[in-house]
Amino acid sequence: MKTEAITALNTGAVLEITLNRPEVRNAMSLAMVGELRQALAQAESTVGTAQAIRVVVLRGAGGHFCAGGDLKDMAAARMRTLQNAGDAADPIAHVNAEFGHLCAAFANTPLALVVVLEGTVMGGGFGLACVADVAIATETARFRLPETSLGVVPAQIAPFLVERLGYSQAKRLAVTGGRLDAAQALAMGLVHQQVATGEVDAAVQAVLANILACAPGALAATKALMAKARWSAPADLVDEAAAIFSRAVQGPEGQEGTSAFLQKRKPNWVPA
Repeated sequence: MKTEAITALNTGAVLEITLNRPEVRNAMSLAMVGELRQALAQAESTVGTAQAIRVVVLRGAGGHFCAGGDLKDMAAARMRTLQNAGDAADPIAHVNAEFGHLCAAFANTPLALVVVLEGTVMGGGFGLACVADVAIATETARFRLPETSLGVVPAQIAPFLVERLGYSQAKRLAVTGGRLDAAQALAMGLVHQQVATGEVDAAVQAVLANILACAPGALAATKALMAKARWSAPADLVDEAAAIFSRAVQGPEGQEGTSAFLQKRKPNWVPA
């Protein structure tokens, strides 16, 4: 995959994607959005193969994660809107929706998603932080939700922010033009771990070791069940969850996991 706005490095079962526009603090252009979605889709296409990718690590180059959407794309969309005032299509809405589809794709991936947050975290970057399975922030991370102070709406971020933090905290951030440092983000549950910049790579490796000790199929099924549980009463999921559990127990991962436990060895999905 040829990319310009990101870099993608595959090391065994892990795909590390780096937002690579450091000169603009990794502002998210439409090109970057497309490359991110393509990289994720290609990673997901390997599931079930001998070269399966199991974890995606997402981070930014140059000491920043992401400064939000690229203003050049929005300006171009505004110009197209003015030039084609009679058209039914809305270029600005299209650009905005692309960021939402990106966050939804990463939120719904069956792969484990680890996000490393440094420096500026805004806009679509804030949304990706919200959908991470594991979010690790360094002490340099600064989170911003400035849309309302600019006279616009955090349209695509809002649902993921509500899901991550709950209605009360999400609303507070939105109506105050929210600013958070890493410690505040940790206390609110936006991120799961705060580490010093010099320790971030070791922290990522420790998380990866834990994730790769889990069976990939069971991990994907668990993520899907938990996603459904957000909108369902527990009693409504009893039979479905039982069926999922039964399939897992009788499947190859369940049998291998049980055998490995009894034989006091690592299961075959754990990297050597």
